[in-house]
Amino acid sequence: MASWQVWALMSAAFAAMTAIFAKLGVEQFNPDAATLIRTVVILIVLTGVVAATHQLPALAAGSPRTYAFLVLSGLATGASWWCYFRALHIGDAARVAPLDKLSVILVALFGVGFLGEKLAPVNWLGIVMIAAGAWFVTLKP
Repeated sequence: MASWQVWALMSAAFAAMTAIFAKLGVEQFNPDAATLIRTVVILIVLTGVVAATHQLPALAAGSPRTYAFLVLSGLATGASWWCYFRALHIGDAARVAPLDKLSVILVALFGVGFLGEKLAPVNWLGIVMIAAGAWFVTLKP
């Protein structure tokens, strides 16, 4: 397995834990305040990681374009988390998380449309299957 695949699978595992922990955290708590707490924790942890690994000088190494896109990414992340926590507050984690993962499909479409990435027919089949699977998980019997 390539190292990027290992990192991606670990990301999926942590994302799954995130959904369960977040659902437990917002059951009887304001979802906006919960999003703030989550964000502060991430800020503290990542600041510690960057400092401990002596990567602080890298913060000054980016171009204006890099910073612009990272700021936009941060805004999109914040909006995503805000919506996600509100959805978890009122919905079942087992249904909210799969629907949230429709972002996988959007990333593929945006990658093709905006970044010029190429997908094979088998990849398109996978996208359709992900969409169908995510939708089926959201249905109540």
